[in-house]
Amino acid sequence: MLMGNVNDDHNKRQPACPAEAAIEIVGGRWKLVILYWLGKGTLRFGELHKRIPGATQQMLTKQLRQLETDGLVTREIFKEIPPKVEYSLTDFGRTFSPILDALCDWGSSKKR
Repeated sequence: MLMGNVNDDHNKRQPACPAEAAIEIVGGRWKLVILYWLGKGTLRFGELHKRIPGATQQMLTKQLRQLETDGLVTREIFKEIPPKVEYSLTDFGRTFSPILDALCDWGSSKKR
């Protein structure tokens, strides 16, 4: 009889350095862009998707869920018809804002 991993946390590899740990959280095709827009304020899914037209709905949903699981984004569901869902940064997510601002400054300074 085959058994699954009883303790998956025990089997996870520890990051080799703090930079790798950070990349595990914010690495992903659209995560930095999501954090950029949510840093400007709370957005509904459709509003966020309009700001990131290159992301499919499926990918945007996946990356939002990962950011939510990692504690950077919160999702608030309003019980109304049609359902309304808003995304915003958590307190922990806002701690990333200075880093993202520095990345944006660095990206803007690139010679084109």
